[in-house]
Amino acid sequence: MGKLEVDLSGRVAVVSGGSSGMGAAVVARLAECGAGVVVGGRDVARTREVASSVIAGGGRAVPVVGNIVDSATADLMVASALEEFGRLDIVVSAAGVIHRADAIGTDDEQWRHTMSVNVDGPFYLSRASIPALRNAGGGSIINVSSTCGLVGAAGLAAYCASKGAVSNLTRAMALDHATEGIRINAICPGAVETPMLGSGHPSGRTLNDVRASNLESIPEGRIPEPDEIAEVVLFLASDASRHITGTNMPVDGGYTAQ
Repeated sequence: MGKLEVDLSGRVAVVSGGSSGMGAAVVARLAECGAGVVVGGRDVARTREVASSVIAGGGRAVPVVGNIVDSATADLMVASALEEFGRLDIVVSAAGVIHRADAIGTDDEQWRHTMSVNVDGPFYLSRASIPALRNAGGGSIINVSSTCGLVGAAGLAAYCASKGAVSNLTRAMALDHATEGIRINAICPGAVETPMLGSGHPSGRTLNDVRASNLESIPEGRIPEPDEIAEVVLFLASDASRHITGTNMPVDGGYTAQ
């Protein structure tokens, strides 16, 4: 797959969930295209490792360790961007969790945790970023929603509810800030080859079983790598998408077209 040719020199991004999976792939591509990146994550070692990898490759990055369910973490990520790089232009909310159960199989703690990470996190980071994006003359916020933010799925009650909230938060905030040059969009991936793909399944169900069942439902007949998702984020972060805001963009091999 070819890579987009995008110049983000002089621009600055913050990425929550940047220590693994799609978030780490997004960090790598933004840095490769010249952006300074604040790498947010809960895992100390992995968050620092991703930032160090960027720096070792000649890029600019700073790690911020914290839990995005706490609004103070979002505030710290934005403050770190301003302190280290002097501005903020791009915001990516990639942190996410999944609980695989219907409503009856979801207790209060599981519901609250799913909503806290998947909804509170993007809200806190977007809210914290708006003043800095205004000062920069505009910018781009990209939320990672899901195909489950567009259509329902059995056995994923809390996850579907949370991603539906992210998709509609994206639309609402896009309308609030359209005249300020702040674009707000969401990507809606289906199955992706990340640690989340195999997590939380009933015992006895292997990763190969999960892949096989997903492949049956994807018209294109394959599961993408995180790098492919990062290219879509890069497009939405760049000036190439400057007339796109308020969208929820499926990246799903045709899954939601059925």
